[in-house]
Amino acid sequence: MSLAEYVDLTHEFRDGMPGFRMRDEDGTEIEYTAEISPFLTHEETRPMYDGRASFEITEMTFQTAVGTYLDAPAHRFPGARDVADLTLDELVNDGVVVDVRGRDPYEAVDGSVLPDDADLAGAAVLFNFGWDTHWGTEAYREYPYVSEALVDRLVDAGVALVGVDTINADDDRNPARPTHTKLLDAGVPVVENLRGLDALHDRPFRFHAVPIRAVGAAAMPIRAYAELR
Repeated sequence: MSLAEYVDLTHEFRDGMPGFRMRDEDGTEIEYTAEISPFLTHEETRPMYDGRASFEITEMTFQTAVGTYLDAPAHRFPGARDVADLTLDELVNDGVVVDVRGRDPYEAVDGSVLPDDADLAGAAVLFNFGWDTHWGTEAYREYPYVSEALVDRLVDAGVALVGVDTINADDDRNPARPTHTKLLDAGVPVVENLRGLDALHDRPFRFHAVPIRAVGAAAMPIRAYAELR
């Protein structure tokens, strides 16, 4: 039996990694990130085991919308399902990559980009803007996005999940956030900050986007990957 082939679609989750930005009340822009450090080091734990063994326990502090992550409906709607409520069959689905490379910052893509012959019902639809090449740079902050008309097409088609290789599926200049609103209202999780989608064009695959089962979490980093068929 042949072994499965996998493609990792996840940015490294590391101390000081790129995160999201928000403005404080005084207009100061704050960038949120992850902090990762030893809680207990090998040196500190070695005496606990009479010098015969040692272990590190790692401590992490982060907002859940950093790295490659998934938004559950609770991200947009109070009282809606959180990441712990999502079932595995909602998070592991046949995948379709839509090639939308070559777009300009803040260019909206409409329904014409969807393949005419694709059955998108129950599929994870991933939009490859090629924006992962800008990860960690200022260029990553201004990006093309999924238009409201395209979102309507996706919801009508019955997609299971939508993913992008940008920092936001919505135009961050639009406070109504129609992409998140319509997808999450329809129960469709959103994955952002994907990478490496170039490897999946014209290849059948299953997309895995499973977070830890965190009760009360509206979003959560994931190890996103494709299982090639």
